[in-house]
Amino acid sequence: MRGTALVLGGGGPVGGAWLTGVLAGLSEAGVDLDRADVIIGTSAGAIFGARLAAGEAAREMYERQVTRADKVELRVTKAQTIRFLWAALGSRDPQRSVRRLGRAALRARTGPESELLDAVGVLLRGARDWPGRALRIAAVDAVTGTLETFDADSKLPLLEAVAASCAVPLVSPPVTAAGRRWIDGGSRTTANLHLAAGHRHILAVAPIPTAVGPHPGAPQQAAQLAAQGAEITLLTPDRAARKAMGRDLTADPRRPAAARAGYAQGTALAPAVPAVWRGGG
Repeated sequence: MRGTALVLGGGGPVGGAWLTGVLAGLSEAGVDLDRADVIIGTSAGAIFGARLAAGEAAREMYERQVTRADKVELRVTKAQTIRFLWAALGSRDPQRSVRRLGRAALRARTGPESELLDAVGVLLRGARDWPGRALRIAAVDAVTGTLETFDADSKLPLLEAVAASCAVPLVSPPVTAAGRRWIDGGSRTTANLHLAAGHRHILAVAPIPTAVGPHPGAPQQAAQLAAQGAEITLLTPDRAARKAMGRDLTADPRRPAAARAGYAQGTALAPAVPAVWRGGG
């Protein structure tokens, strides 16, 4: 085992705002995010991971949440929520569960893929090329239910890779890329910590620690990585952050409060992050 990995999970617009606050708080309290040998992003974590890898400062990402820039129009109806839960909870077998979700996503009547691509393009703030830093983006094949990652060697444009990771089943259309259809990378597990296996030092930020359906959550995956010998630091929303975030993680007005709660939490937890993330160890 060797190297360091920064893992950023999904969580919708509000969870993403909290995530940026955590990153800014950590950074300003002495944690050097540039020490990550690889950034692994899922859904909202794919957006902000790509921006971080492209050189945007964590503080800038955070301030754009506080000022309600980076606005996301993600409207989720009660009917969509019910269909999502019916598909995800319809089987206790993880593989069958995600396949059910994929089939439901492929059948759903949603907007055109171009709308999702345009929205993600705005959130990437003009970034279209894979950054020089190692970046891996997680997405799920809507047909097979398999989780795969895209990187600079995938011959897939960054925009399509990130959009695929953000294609919320039944809300956004599956993204067509590399001859396949893709849904949100968090459809199996919200942060995909297991993708950091093989790295000795892992720093993970998971806005939603618990997966929907029969899939492992972030704490279980962290425990498995620790059992394999990794030194892992997992940050999830504390009580104050959960209150600030609320239940609806698509509620745009909650982003500033969620970001501030994340900043406070990241600042407070920074001293507990291993020294290797500050240039020591």
